[in-house]
Amino acid sequence: MQATVQSFDPATRSGWVFLDDGTRIPFDGEAFDAGPLRHLRPGQRVALVMANGRVTYVTLSTFPTP
Repeated sequence: MQATVQSFDPATRSGWVFLDDGTRIPFDGEAFDAGPLRHLRPGQRVALVMANGRVTYVTLSTFPTP
């Protein structure tokens, strides 16, 4: 699924994204660390993997997801 970054805290490596339907969801440092990224900026498009109602993987929308 794809989303747009609303906020990102580099200290905790966590943040919030908006899904295309406007739903706002959080991601934690563990989900960020699972992907290949080093930083995110507001407005950036990302791809997410979710399991059991939480984000488990964050990467750029142009990168493959597991």
